[in-house]
Amino acid sequence: MGRGRQKAKHTKIARELKSYSPAVNYSALERELGHPKDDSDSEYVDKWADEYADEDEDELERA
Repeated sequence: MGRGRQKAKHTKIARELKSYSPAVNYSALERELGHPKDDSDSEYVDKWADEYADEDEDELERA
């Protein structure tokens, strides 16, 4: 293919992709990612927080 035909083909594909908007099932995506339905951050627990000391705390203790 010559450069002109190649550029025209790329332009056509780019236009198609720009206007393409697939239907998204957000509830299925949410289930797949394992995100809980309620957005409460109070349930978040850092399981490594007690096991390792913070670097900042170590520096304060040395000073």
